[in-house]
Amino acid sequence: MSRFKAAIIGGGNIADTNHIPALKQLADQVEIIAVCSRDLTKAQALADKHGIANAFDNTGTMYQQCAPDVAVICTPNNLHYPQAMEALDHTCHVFCEKPPALIAQNAREMADLAAQKGLTLAYNFQLRQTSEWELLMRCKADGLLGDIYHIKANFLRRRGIPGWGYFTDKTMQGGGALMDLGVHVLDLALYALGYPTPDQVLGNTYDFIGKAGGKGLLGSWNPSTFEVEDAATAYLSFSTKASIILSASFALNMQAERDRNLEVFGSKGGVKLFPFSLHTELAGELADVQFPYLEDVDIQLKNTAAFLDACQGKPSTVCTAEQGAVLQEIVERIYQSAER
Repeated sequence: MSRFKAAIIGGGNIADTNHIPALKQLADQVEIIAVCSRDLTKAQALADKHGIANAFDNTGTMYQQCAPDVAVICTPNNLHYPQAMEALDHTCHVFCEKPPALIAQNAREMADLAAQKGLTLAYNFQLRQTSEWELLMRCKADGLLGDIYHIKANFLRRRGIPGWGYFTDKTMQGGGALMDLGVHVLDLALYALGYPTPDQVLGNTYDFIGKAGGKGLLGSWNPSTFEVEDAATAYLSFSTKASIILSASFALNMQAERDRNLEVFGSKGGVKLFPFSLHTELAGELADVQFPYLEDVDIQLKNTAAFLDACQGKPSTVCTAEQGAVLQEIVERIYQSAER
């Protein structure tokens, strides 16, 4: 099979340190032929750094001159929808950074257009590729968990409001901690349940610390221009009686500097994801099983490989366009509940 021709859209850090290195390690399947950024100087610098032949500041010109097969979208959240739709219109498979879009309707349109054109649209939720997550899915498949009925999903920072980029700009990002952090663990929780749509969603958002200012551990931010939530919580209930409690924060007055984890509760056993432990009953006794030798893996490389598998019609664990649309609808319902 001939190699895919890939174009990188966005000239920032996520393209430089995540996507381009992963694609270059998969050079037997894909060749990066172009970088496009609204800032041509930035695009050219990134192309020069990684030995990429073409740099553009206009996606239309890029598609016309290079005709890529794959578009990798590494831009702020408000650009995901228009850039993905444009790429699909140019018959490109699309690998898009998270979250899918700013609103649920846009994510649905993206999924529908990809399906209509028979193209792959996928999202870069890399935590699916950790060794811990793969082990959880094996435990589930082997029946060690029974029926999963409740999940606690946390992605919390004590004082981690980013002091750079657009993370506190609602127009560009659509939201704060939920959009940036919470979606990662929400994706895992939904995936563990088979990606259902909840019957009920109750959400709350907060901005006390973000608007007040204070000590930050990821640089300083301007409280007078802070427009998003610094913390969000949600309770999701499903027709199967399963439930998810979701918590996300840029800033929360807690003891730990960071808490990113998933706790999964089933009728036969439960799991805590990081570090992985299985809580069950063995030989008539309660038991906690540890797994100290799990392999550290390059989760971006594995997720990029999973995306390319999907483009070739192979089985894949990458987050699909349909799953992205379901997730974005839930995120929107959390924000709507918080506003009410």
